[in-house]
Amino acid sequence: MTNFTAKPNWEELPRPVDDGAARHLEGMRVPSVGLRATDGRRVDLSAVAGRVVVYAYPRTGVPDRPNPAGWDGIPGARGCTPQSCGFRDHFAELRGLGVTEVFGLSTQDTAYQREAAGRLHLPFAILSDEGLAFTRAMRLPTFEVEGMALLKRLTMVVRDGVVEKIWYPVFPPDESAGVVVGWLRERGL
Repeated sequence: MTNFTAKPNWEELPRPVDDGAARHLEGMRVPSVGLRATDGRRVDLSAVAGRVVVYAYPRTGVPDRPNPAGWDGIPGARGCTPQSCGFRDHFAELRGLGVTEVFGLSTQDTAYQREAAGRLHLPFAILSDEGLAFTRAMRLPTFEVEGMALLKRLTMVVRDGVVEKIWYPVFPPDESAGVVVGWLRERGL
């Protein structure tokens, strides 16, 4: 059984490498694709005004259910809950730095995501790309495990429908939100 409250020892997990699968994203106009959100909205990231932070992650686990076989051996797979909690903990700071919205993004269905968002007390919505329409349109990096198409972990800042900044690969995941905060501060935002 996986303990979802304990922070993983990142040194014991395989580190993801930059395979170039996200190089095309910076400067890209986000395609118009509606995504279901855990708060009941349908969100089109191409139409959201201002600066938006989107962190894409493979999948959140469910307490008392095992992760897919070999999960900890997949570079960058482990850490979705610590990453989400990091964005939760930095949410007010991100908003204070001019971020209009923060979203998590995965290929899990909205009901699955809603459970995680509630359990983790997230003050922002998680977006579902269950049908992979957004993933394909953006050519986001993915991997497959146990028949599931999952997103590789990345974080992007989208400003008025254009990808302004991308971090890929993201490791360790629990530091992702702090990295975004640092980048915004360096820009004087």
